[in-house]
Amino acid sequence: MISAEAFLQAALDAVEQVRETQWTQIHEAAKRLADVIAAGGVVHAFGTGHSKAFAMELCNRAGGLVPMHMMSIDDLWARGERVDDMNDPSIERDPDVAHRLLELYDIRPEDGVIIVSNSGRNGALVEMALQMKARGHTVICVTSLSHSTQVSSRHASGQRLFEVADVVIDNCGPLGDALLESSALPAKVCSISSVTGAIIAQCLTAEITRNLMEMNVDVPVLMSANLDGADEFNETMTARYKGRI
Repeated sequence: MISAEAFLQAALDAVEQVRETQWTQIHEAAKRLADVIAAGGVVHAFGTGHSKAFAMELCNRAGGLVPMHMMSIDDLWARGERVDDMNDPSIERDPDVAHRLLELYDIRPEDGVIIVSNSGRNGALVEMALQMKARGHTVICVTSLSHSTQVSSRHASGQRLFEVADVVIDNCGPLGDALLESSALPAKVCSISSVTGAIIAQCLTAEITRNLMEMNVDVPVLMSANLDGADEFNETMTARYKGRI
């Protein structure tokens, strides 16, 4: 049956699966990323397509940690690349995209990265993971293991994202991402990765914060821009990372 109630129940089941199976991975990722921030590093977050929503969940938002930086294919506009090229959905398959993006950002040895891809198969994501790992950065990935283990890599190495990352968090979504099906429809509807992804992102924020507090490290948090005094507060919080986020 296709209904709001059916989707809500399926989504709650997926969230429960995250709770039951991914705590160890979330705790491990958060500890590593807290160490990055404690050392003065920035956590870079990269996703393409709808996986960009995960990076948006972490970066530059109220209640979020300041040293979170979103990498985006859209940033290639800054170097004069054509808008039509950026809108091509196949761009995430091009490994060279990772190299072009890395030229844009101030990435330092103490930094870490979260790379998000439901399928984990496309060239730009795998190449970014390989490049960051080769430079000695902590690489966390969020992916659907059900999907990724059932498809081949589109990267020349033959590797998928989960095969490169230091810590792998499963978003517990199915092959193809969508949940609900009907014999009257040609494909399933209602995707889940954005829902479980947002929960994983906020769990990471909470756990990174807890780790920093336990290390007696000042926690740089952003206040909602719609609260009185927020502009001055946020300017103070972000000054240390100017040019990096």
